[in-house]
Amino acid sequence: MKLSIGRVLLITTLLGFSILLLGGWSIYGSRAPIPGAVVTEGGETLFGRDQILGGQAVYQKYGLMDWGSVLGHGTYFGPDFTAELLHRRVELLRSGLAQNTYARRYDDLTLAERDAVDAAAQRVIKRNRYDDSSDTLTLPPEEVAAFEVIESELRKRFTEGEPDRALPAGVIKEEHLPATRKWVAAGDQIHQVSAFFWWTAWLAGAERPNDDTTYTNNWPYDEDAGNTVSKGAMLWSGVSVAVLLALLPLVILAYFKGRYWMEDAYAEGQFPKQELSWLPVYPSQRKTLKYFVIAGALFLVQTLLGGYMAHYYVDGSGFYGFDLSALLPFVVAKTWHLQLAIFWIATAWLGLGLYIAPLIGGREPRGQGLLVDILFGAVVLVAVGSLAGEWLGVQGMLGEHWWLLGHTGWELIELGLLWKGLLAVGFMLWLFIVARASVGALKSDPERAGLVKLFLIAAAAIPVMFCASFLITPGTHITMADYWRWWVIHLWVEGMFEVFAVVVVGLLFVNMGLVTRRSATRALQFQLIILLGSGLIGTGHHYYWIGSNDLWISLGSIFSGLEVIPLTLLAIEAVEHWAVMRKAGKDFAYKHVFGFLVAVAFWNLFGAGVLGFLINLPMVSYYEHGSFLTANHGHGALMGVFGMLAIALALYCVRNVCTEKGWNDKLFRVSFWGLNIGLLGMILLTLTPVGVIQLQHAAEHGFWSARSLEFYKQDHVQALLWMRMLPDMIFIGLGVVPLLLGLWQAFRNPRPDTPIEEPVREELRFIAPPLVQAERGTTLH
Repeated sequence: MKLSIGRVLLITTLLGFSILLLGGWSIYGSRAPIPGAVVTEGGETLFGRDQILGGQAVYQKYGLMDWGSVLGHGTYFGPDFTAELLHRRVELLRSGLAQNTYARRYDDLTLAERDAVDAAAQRVIKRNRYDDSSDTLTLPPEEVAAFEVIESELRKRFTEGEPDRALPAGVIKEEHLPATRKWVAAGDQIHQVSAFFWWTAWLAGAERPNDDTTYTNNWPYDEDAGNTVSKGAMLWSGVSVAVLLALLPLVILAYFKGRYWMEDAYAEGQFPKQELSWLPVYPSQRKTLKYFVIAGALFLVQTLLGGYMAHYYVDGSGFYGFDLSALLPFVVAKTWHLQLAIFWIATAWLGLGLYIAPLIGGREPRGQGLLVDILFGAVVLVAVGSLAGEWLGVQGMLGEHWWLLGHTGWELIELGLLWKGLLAVGFMLWLFIVARASVGALKSDPERAGLVKLFLIAAAAIPVMFCASFLITPGTHITMADYWRWWVIHLWVEGMFEVFAVVVVGLLFVNMGLVTRRSATRALQFQLIILLGSGLIGTGHHYYWIGSNDLWISLGSIFSGLEVIPLTLLAIEAVEHWAVMRKAGKDFAYKHVFGFLVAVAFWNLFGAGVLGFLINLPMVSYYEHGSFLTANHGHGALMGVFGMLAIALALYCVRNVCTEKGWNDKLFRVSFWGLNIGLLGMILLTLTPVGVIQLQHAAEHGFWSARSLEFYKQDHVQALLWMRMLPDMIFIGLGVVPLLLGLWQAFRNPRPDTPIEEPVREELRFIAPPLVQAERGTTLH
């Protein structure tokens, strides 16, 4: 039986999710044990599972993932606690072994004696003393003494603070909490978080049973601890590049051989005339203007917080002489910076869906405008409520309700359970509003049914994938928590939102009369096959070092490398976008929309593709994981791709709904160049060079050293961090501010409602809903 391209897409999606789930099951089976008890050789209990999970909850409750990191995931201002404690264990073990063996300080030993002590310390680190039958981990005396010192040092850090790293005193209060939840043990919070950090350092250093690699596949790099890059990481890095080189020409050949591109729907030299007055405006569409204005406002606040945090990397003790740590701690600023990025991009995309649904369906159902207003109120409630809850949670004001209302501790999905639930309900309401307005096109316009089905499926995938976040609780093993967290981040933000965007862009092209329906459907299906075929399993590059087995080093490296292919195809499409603008001429109403689409293609290839491929190979990721090169890719991909795309789609909607007086061409032109020049400046002047220096430093001295305060205080690193001020000012002052002003001007000057029943000009051809086209005798092939 000959498979249609639609069936191939379905099979690809099912196969990708099946492999991802089976890989998750393998991670679950091979995750590092959480000992029921960690004991001395004399049988005395130091701590146990309750304290380790309680410490994980403390780490989450106070948002410490938005200051430092564990297992490389988190924020890069503070230390990586896993790497720091692993190396500290080595230092303390050497000191203890030197004293016990030679009765002298380590620094006073001869070279031969040091070598012997170093080897003995490595054996202690590598030996896995966990006994599965008794569920206990037994520590030698030197390790017990090392833990006591580590706990005292952490107690000092979290009670006295670290002024040079914007960590105020009393972040974790010295108090004994009752066991109010199954994941929070009674006892001293600092003792518990010390147990948790120590346990992550243990699993990073201890070898798996019957294996010669650790639970983290030998990450972090620390030669003193015996952690060096594994043979598997070296092998699969080479295989990944080889597979990419083999498949890239085959996919491009299939692309051109099968003619999987969008074909022009007009004759050469007869570009469709675009008249915005021909396009009806429904009341619900006009109400979407406030979504785009609030998105612009959130964008401005988000970027101001980014500048605020960037300053702390060069002056951790204050913000230009002002101590704002009590009012706006670094942890809260980082949390809000990430949350607002998701909020403003998602708000713009929600507005897009609400606008385009009546355009697809050719009608506005009764009560559509009221539902749009209700959803807007829900969006504002979740945004304000979650941000306030995160501040209160980090300040320790929510008590046992921190997980419900405050900061849940996992980067990018920090909002509390209540706000997360309301957000999911909001997405479901959005899906209902979009579906009820667009589903009519399935019957009234059979020729375009394939496109509409793709649109509805892509829209439904957004709330479905977000539900993975509900599988994480404070008691979830950190390896499994990160497994599900990347379902939300990679598969939701980088996956389903991207799928939705690709489909929407295709729909817009059809609606504007630029491409044929049939070619658009085929092209989108082909692009989605490549996108999902590589992207689903490519999620595995986030799983290299989180305590999973080495299966993901092979799968993740190969398929994440292949993610460059769909980005290459989208770059080819960008050439067509540019050609459209050239053909349309200076009076083309959507030139800024297409300008931002071209920017999306550039950042897709450079920010997501090049900068992503740079760090996705296991050999490179091993040394740079948790460094500025990761942030480099994050800025280029999140802002460059999803942010620019959100702006492009928002401007399309705004252009159709505001009057000519409300459309400020100059402001949007300035914004385009300000955003792109500013973002490129951040990457080229600061993020990339600091990341490369950090990578080299990690390879020479160990990852723990590359994340130390001493690294950031080097003169040449400080100079590069200061240089970021210039692109930041351009990005905010010439990019975000003009964009917000332009959106506000459009909001103040909306077009009046022009429902479908009103007369439509005879020249109407393309930019009109399907029902109007049918009434006027217009057809698209």
